[in-house]
Amino acid sequence: MSPEKLDLLQGTLDLMVLQTLAAMGSLHGYGIARRIEQVSGEEVLLNQGTIYASLVRLEQRGWIASEWGTSGNNRKAKFYSITRTGRRRLAEDARYWQRLTGVIDRIFAMDATEDEEPGEA
Repeated sequence: MSPEKLDLLQGTLDLMVLQTLAAMGSLHGYGIARRIEQVSGEEVLLNQGTIYASLVRLEQRGWIASEWGTSGNNRKAKFYSITRTGRRRLAEDARYWQRLTGVIDRIFAMDATEDEEPGEA
């Protein structure tokens, strides 16, 4: 793994996009990517193809919707917003990731010097 950026696990980018739209409201693709990069402390760097593949996938699933508008620099841009179905999916995925990270935290918290077998106490 490269020390310059984190490699994302499958499904995490979609979750990040949904959370960004839920928190920020309607944004164009570049704005979504830039916000994710900023919040990650530049640990996650997204190229245009990666973010747009996620946006297409999320729109096909009905989790986001899009409409054309004008960006801050007066250019035509597609703006994305999270749908009601997307909010439900975000809540489900957030619960899953919280459970998973809790398990990972417990695994990493294991004391390597413990000699007890599971079930002993």
